[in-house]
Amino acid sequence: MDTSLLSIDNAILKLVNTPVFTDLNFRINKGEHWALIGESGSGKSALLQVIAGKFHLSAGSIRYHFHEEFLLDHPINDAHLTFHRLIALVESRHHFRNLSNTSDFYYQQRYNSSDSEDALTVDEYLSSIKPFSDKPAYWTLTKTLQRLNLEGLRSKQLIKLSNGETKRLLIAAALLKNPVLLMLDSPLTGLDVQTRTEFNIIIADIIASGISVIMATSPFEIPRAITNVAILKNGSIAQQMPASQFDPAAFSKAGKETIDTNELSALLNTNGIPAYDWIVKMNNINIIYGDKTILKNVDWQIKQGERWALLGPNGAGKSTLLSLINGDNPQAYANDIVLFDRKRGTGESIWDIKSKIGFVSPELYQYFPTDNSCLQVIESGFYDTMGLFRPCDPKKTATALRWMKALEIDKYARVLLKNVPASAQRLGLLARALIKNPSLLIFDEPCQGMDAHQQQHFKMIVDTICELSNVTLIYVTHYQHEIPESVDKVLRLDKGKVVT
Repeated sequence: MDTSLLSIDNAILKLVNTPVFTDLNFRINKGEHWALIGESGSGKSALLQVIAGKFHLSAGSIRYHFHEEFLLDHPINDAHLTFHRLIALVESRHHFRNLSNTSDFYYQQRYNSSDSEDALTVDEYLSSIKPFSDKPAYWTLTKTLQRLNLEGLRSKQLIKLSNGETKRLLIAAALLKNPVLLMLDSPLTGLDVQTRTEFNIIIADIIASGISVIMATSPFEIPRAITNVAILKNGSIAQQMPASQFDPAAFSKAGKETIDTNELSALLNTNGIPAYDWIVKMNNINIIYGDKTILKNVDWQIKQGERWALLGPNGAGKSTLLSLINGDNPQAYANDIVLFDRKRGTGESIWDIKSKIGFVSPELYQYFPTDNSCLQVIESGFYDTMGLFRPCDPKKTATALRWMKALEIDKYARVLLKNVPASAQRLGLLARALIKNPSLLIFDEPCQGMDAHQQQHFKMIVDTICELSNVTLIYVTHYQHEIPESVDKVLRLDKGKVVT
């Protein structure tokens, strides 16, 4: 009896003439549930895309044994019942459309009242998803909403969801298809501590319902129900083992990080940071959408040179609070806010504000256009535009390349953003935030998708920048170990209120 669920033999994958897999062999048997582990760029996401049929192999073969078996057991004449119908993939980016289905969402849409209504609610979106089979589904709408803790969000527009809430929604949408195979690409990214803790139980429930699971994840975030681990390296699977034999500490031994302090100092001295008394001064901030209060009576004062962590669970109001500082939220004009010693609404433009801020967030990553080269994306940081819409300036291009080298992504300089690994995309957006040496850095979950080396290297760069300059920092994360040593102040939000 054949116990195979899926088999890949001698796979070669090239994307834009760049080898991704050289000779990859992978087999999954019934009852196995796999975690894919590897450094950034090792091919974990690409392997999921290949299995989902979104990337096509240059050579080699992939066989979907579960699809062949399903067709034998269900001899129906349905030309559309391909293997795709039996698979669900949760990616790092969502692909939501406007209510009119005419265009994708855009960055800042959630903060504009008229445009934010042009979106399905959570309930409408999930109700539109049908299981692949007509048989009674295990993962019903009621059960899925309850299991993913989405009951309280049913009437909320998709565009207004936080990063972590969106991730839970995407997993729920995948479950409602009741697939044979569920694939998750970094599913814990953006989830708060409580949801990450619950994730072990969620995965166990999914597996108990008869769904096979493959997930690309951190070596330290492998759910207990996972049975096998595959380690990817240099375009192939270097090791396979039972999950019980995998030692994450041995895999993630970090070498000693070195930072070129002289080069960073030179980059930071390209222009000086003006002196301010107050970078941010917020008094009794209240943000309300319809009948929902997002922020309530928030006070926050940030002096120049201070380094803050902004913490709180998914949906606490962190992104909305940052949008008031970054000039993205029109409700700033209805509140008492001073930015860079100037009260909002006294004639300053959004571009005046943005020129003083280096910003990166999961939402920026989600909506940033990907058809520029990485070098052009970083150079666009000089102009605070979502891409470069003017000829390259040789001097600015040279500075962009220097920042790419500092962040160890210079090999992607001439490659389109969409064709580089997700971690390199995020590092490129971080370089874009740093390039103009701004007075304020806002890093909202900046280490998403990075491996251990990249995280440690980035933290050291942030600490070095703080040591060499009077830059002000706001840092958001759900992981305590990601917070730079230079951060010594904390503002904690929960349900829109400041908590101690």
